[in-house]
Amino acid sequence: MEEYVLFTDCTADLPAELAREWGIEMLPMEVKIGQDEYLHYADAREIGFAEFYKRLRAGEMATTSQITPAAFRKYFTPFLQEGRDILYIAFSSGLSGTYGAAVLAAEELMKEFPGRKIRCVDSLAASVGEGLLVYTAAQKKREGMSLAELAAWTEESRGHLCHWFTVDDLHFLKRGGRVSAVSATFGSMLKIKPVLHVDDEGHLIPMKKAHGRKKALKELVEMMRETVEAPEGQTIFIGHGDCAEDAELVARLVRAEFPVKEVRTTYIGPVIGSHSGPGTVALFFFGSHK
Repeated sequence: MEEYVLFTDCTADLPAELAREWGIEMLPMEVKIGQDEYLHYADAREIGFAEFYKRLRAGEMATTSQITPAAFRKYFTPFLQEGRDILYIAFSSGLSGTYGAAVLAAEELMKEFPGRKIRCVDSLAASVGEGLLVYTAAQKKREGMSLAELAAWTEESRGHLCHWFTVDDLHFLKRGGRVSAVSATFGSMLKIKPVLHVDDEGHLIPMKKAHGRKKALKELVEMMRETVEAPEGQTIFIGHGDCAEDAELVARLVRAEFPVKEVRTTYIGPVIGSHSGPGTVALFFFGSHK
């Protein structure tokens, strides 16, 4: 029987216990806040998620670094030495260079281990959207899909993975170039909350403007209504930037309207949270198109 390991990044924002349950290896990424540097692990061993958002709210600046080819070599090599192949589902290439770094490392490692296979798939996704894709892939793996079959399934399914989210503070998106400084200033003054999604190329795209927080949260569910397919079989993920009550509000709206299998809420971790900020709420599901 084919032995392979499923890898992803901490940017998938899967809870550590869920990753352990499904045998998912999650790679840490660097985050710097103030003068302190940490590795973001799924189990928050170096910095707690609530602490991280508290520091953001206090005005500290956060920056992140992608995983390097050398780090991929370090993480992949022990599994290759054990005779196991690797399927790595990466953070969107539209938002990070991590996928490209993994491809470089994989090419080098397959020369060193000619009998082994490493397949890198660009998720074109972020946060718990990437996590939902990986979580579903782990279920397919346990059902018996081969590495090649699962890579093909992932590449096909990523085009149906819907990301809809809103942020509480436009200035975090301004720093990342997602909205202009003028839009951020006037949007904050007028209490305008953007509704954004991730497009087919894995980029963040502003789609709508809602007047007020509650309208923005309800708009996420409205967008789900437009594109969701077969909700009765789906696990829906909701990520939040230290605003669990708002995430639970969206969860209640989803449960009230759709016969979904399950709704899970979880933190958006420090790497994604550095760019989206406190108060972000994101809804992820599979639909007819992104």
